[in-house]
Amino acid sequence: MLAGFLGSGKTTLLNHLLRNSLDVRIGVIVNDFGSVGVDAMLVGGQAGGVASLGNGCLCCEVGEQGVGPLLEQLADPASGIEVIVIEASGIAEPGALVQLVLGCDVPGLTFGGLVEVVDVAEFEETRRRHPSLDRHVGFADLLVLNKIDRVDPEVLARVRELCRAANADAPMVATSHAVVDPGLLFDIHVEPGRQLMLGQAVDHDEHLHTHYDAVTFRTDRPLDPRCFAAFFDDRPAGAYRIKGFAYFGVTGHRQRFVVHAVGRYLRFDRTSWPRGEPRETALEIIGSDLDRALLDKTLRDCERDEPADEDSILPVIRYTFS
Repeated sequence: MLAGFLGSGKTTLLNHLLRNSLDVRIGVIVNDFGSVGVDAMLVGGQAGGVASLGNGCLCCEVGEQGVGPLLEQLADPASGIEVIVIEASGIAEPGALVQLVLGCDVPGLTFGGLVEVVDVAEFEETRRRHPSLDRHVGFADLLVLNKIDRVDPEVLARVRELCRAANADAPMVATSHAVVDPGLLFDIHVEPGRQLMLGQAVDHDEHLHTHYDAVTFRTDRPLDPRCFAAFFDDRPAGAYRIKGFAYFGVTGHRQRFVVHAVGRYLRFDRTSWPRGEPRETALEIIGSDLDRALLDKTLRDCERDEPADEDSILPVIRYTFS
């Protein structure tokens, strides 16, 4: 199972795993918080099988009746799938998720452990807002300290100390871009008696999703890149995680732009449009106390009837790495 706070790099890790485990057929269950299903779309086509549970928190709103049949389907010997990875939403409760999976009686299925992805660049600030992250780290069988390329050694050392204080036993792997040896992820030791420990530790009243909401924005009109980049420079209060796809239609830059924003960080990746998929912008904005009307108006102001001029793409290219 793959968990971690919003924008920590879970989907990046999962994609790395799928690309670099060519001799293993992997099934994936993706739980997006919101209705766009960005993460499921990003892994689709690479996995041996993908099941998406969107618009809810897997640990509470879907329930065993939702995840149990999916596990049975992916674990069916006829599927040829050897490993199943569950990617939880960024505000799920890892302890409850593990308890949920352990409660599913699926023949031939063995729980392999919980991988918690930690965003070292944002962890200290996020932990101040959400002290329950210590509990999430404490549940992990493996801690992936991600985005070390974005911090200096002193910050990494502090995050290591905080994680070790919360979890005295789990191995730690420090990495950039969520690059982890797949062999390590397939060989995680699970402590005996773990189900009882998790059952005692989970407090549903403290779930992070009670503090967060998701706003969806869609349009098939091209966006003005300058206006869109300015939106991120001065984004409305509470918008912590923004992900999705942007359509600009600018001459020479007609690719699909994948949007990744976490806290102060922003990145665009360029990919081809899947065959038959409409050219549109689809964004999921996750945060607390979101002003839906303001978010919608600010983004609608970026719409155009015709694509902007070619130079308009420059503010976006500044944050583009592929």
